[in-house]
Amino acid sequence: MVKVTHKGEQIRQFILQGISAHPNGIAQIVEKQFNISRQAINKHIKILISQGAINAKGTTRDRSYTLSKIQEYNKTYALSGSLEEDVVWREDIAPLLNQYPDNVRSIWQYCFTEMLNNAIDHSSGKNVSVRINKTAINTEIILSDDGEGIFKKIQRELNLLDERHAILELSKGKLTTDPKSHTGEGIFFTSRMMDDFVILSGGTYFAHRVIEDEDWILERKLSENGTYLFMTLNNNTSKTLKKIFDKYASKKEDFGFTKTVVPVKLVQYGEEALVSRSQAKRLLSRLDRFKTVLLDFDGVNSIGQAFADEIFRVFKLRNTNTEIISIRANREVEDMILRARLLDIDDNTLTQ
Repeated sequence: MVKVTHKGEQIRQFILQGISAHPNGIAQIVEKQFNISRQAINKHIKILISQGAINAKGTTRDRSYTLSKIQEYNKTYALSGSLEEDVVWREDIAPLLNQYPDNVRSIWQYCFTEMLNNAIDHSSGKNVSVRINKTAINTEIILSDDGEGIFKKIQRELNLLDERHAILELSKGKLTTDPKSHTGEGIFFTSRMMDDFVILSGGTYFAHRVIEDEDWILERKLSENGTYLFMTLNNNTSKTLKKIFDKYASKKEDFGFTKTVVPVKLVQYGEEALVSRSQAKRLLSRLDRFKTVLLDFDGVNSIGQAFADEIFRVFKLRNTNTEIISIRANREVEDMILRARLLDIDDNTLTQ
């Protein structure tokens, strides 16, 4: 069983990024950078060769290394009742990723099957295309269907005002238009497992990138039909399914999806101020399903009294089992949140 540690991930990434500039002397550079033995370095190089990430040429003394060429896969499947995501994974996709570490393959199996199942069950399309681009450093899988479009469908099924609100709901997690058959966790966890996760549908572009650890939206003038989903993962990541699932459990003894992080700025349209109770209620929708909610105020310059009151006093009074925690708020926002919390304390004092 191959296991990737965080240091091992760093070392292999360093080797891959440095080989082009130092095809003959990469081992010496790695030794100096990480202070590890040549034996350990050779072990990492052998793993990268076995993965097909790099090629070796020459004898031991004159050996040099180069990055492998890109490998591509492209196939279109009919979205009929006979298409099964586990069969596609087992017969077509898994053989292309067999050389990767166990944790990487497990992540890809979860994410690919979840996203293909979404297309099968929810897209209302006729076909879905699967494209895989493999490089020495990472792997990208693209799924594109010709259906209604994920944001438009969520907007229609949940009676939301527009497609941006569909993205806000996706960012919270536990969202599904078919609760009897799905938990609504697939897209949320897939977006957190990937290094890059992007959905393009209609005129809206949603992304979650691990280096930014936040969700964001772009709007496009050109409107695309169907849904395009892009997933990218480092071939030697040290991430595991368990680490990601555990991150969204409120306590160690919790095994369910009980904690979520919601970017507050997704409620905003352009530069509009967050001042109304309606905006707050939109943000708070379905958050009573979680034990712990982290509201991320990064990028939010200010909030109004009614907005803060609805979240930090009214919602708290009605949902005592859900804890709301604010993070990355500036001083002005923190002051408004504190004011709402103090009003809650005063109300409790008066009723005692």
